[in-house]
Amino acid sequence: MSRATKIVATIGPASSSPDVLERIIRAGVDVVRLNFSHGKAQDHIDRATLVRETAARCGREVAIMADLQGPKIRVGKFEHGRIQLEKGQRFTLDAACELGTQDLAGLDYKDLPRDVHRGDRLLLNDGLIVLAVDAVEGSRIVTTVVIGGELSNNKGINKQGGGLSAPALTAKDMEDIRTAMAFQADYLAVSFPKNATDMELARQLATVAGEPWGHRPGLIAKIERAEAIPVLAEILRASDGIMVARGDLAVEVGNAAVPALQKRMIRMARDMDKVAITATQMMESMITNAVPTRAEVSDVANAVLDGTDAVMLSAETAAGKYPVETVEAMASICVEAERFEEMKLEHDFIDKTFTRIDQSVAMAALFTAHHLGCKAIIALTESGSTTLWMSRHRVRMPIYGLSPKHSSVRRMALYRNVRPVLMELPDDRDEALRQAETMLVGNRALASGDSYAITCGEPIGAPGGTNMLKLLRVGA
Repeated sequence: MSRATKIVATIGPASSSPDVLERIIRAGVDVVRLNFSHGKAQDHIDRATLVRETAARCGREVAIMADLQGPKIRVGKFEHGRIQLEKGQRFTLDAACELGTQDLAGLDYKDLPRDVHRGDRLLLNDGLIVLAVDAVEGSRIVTTVVIGGELSNNKGINKQGGGLSAPALTAKDMEDIRTAMAFQADYLAVSFPKNATDMELARQLATVAGEPWGHRPGLIAKIERAEAIPVLAEILRASDGIMVARGDLAVEVGNAAVPALQKRMIRMARDMDKVAITATQMMESMITNAVPTRAEVSDVANAVLDGTDAVMLSAETAAGKYPVETVEAMASICVEAERFEEMKLEHDFIDKTFTRIDQSVAMAALFTAHHLGCKAIIALTESGSTTLWMSRHRVRMPIYGLSPKHSSVRRMALYRNVRPVLMELPDDRDEALRQAETMLVGNRALASGDSYAITCGEPIGAPGGTNMLKLLRVGA
């Protein structure tokens, strides 16, 4: 059984060598994430070049996602690198502090004292340390340690319940967008957006930066702030997809709230024809262990059953001991979970109307092929929109997106159950259909006697022009 759910893997020191990168791509990575929180611009450019070369050598279409750092709010550095905080201890965060001590830490975000008030709780180091705010005195936030632990240089700070005013796009992010567009990143992930305006600004910046190459990336909103939840629909409308970024989100809204939010976000994304990525600690134990825990297996499987387009690996492949084994394990979990998915195609179409001809043809192909028992659906597509609409619904047959545009093919690499194929399409419709069948028979996706559905537009090559559906049988 082929895998429908896509895998996003972060590359870093453990996976940047040509050998390991090739092995993880062959193991099933569909999208490579470049984490702009680490490294210099040239590092990312070099890695993007390596990804493109390696994917071509593997005969795979792999997308690149540039993940912006965003306004990560952190403590400063300590005199001795780290301190130990004890419950009940008085501890001060001071925007004017240069070097921290046992009782004092600096801040990289100088406006934090204006965002907090007496009674607030601050969560440090992904929520492992909790501070209660007792008073705000100018640049100083005076706190009492509620939950202690080790605190080292540059650990993150969150405010329980959200409410920090830091903008989603920093000066560093704006420069990083220009870097990402220089190597034509297929997706741009925006950290900590609070509203649709944040995403619209990111799109404007990416459009301007990508103009010399005529390149426009897909925009992924990373849902990490409590403020994003009430305006999720607005953020989705301004984006091409979302990432369920469970780390910072859990710190702000509480761990217990995240599983239900994950299901809601994935469902909303699918309903709005957007993609969804589920991320954070999915296979965390495999950073040091060769096999995942049972809880991690269930976590990945449940994300698949929720309908996520992709599951994501972070430190597991960037810095872990077993990057290849982690991708292999995740791929096998996805395949097994997909065996038990419920097919509710008829339910999906209840009370649905379509205003576009191309979307109506896409839905007709999906519905007809499902009930006819076709082996595959083929979409000859310029932009990839036809396959996106099809991929929002669960069917057991694969969807092949054939496009002459590298950007469209790589964009489709993230769509659930879509197999993107780069193919030059002749202007003659019948010849294009014949070549598409020949290619898929040659790839052993189809065999003699198999029935399949195929969509295209007339004239061939016009974006948004899909207006034809044919049902065919190989060899007939």
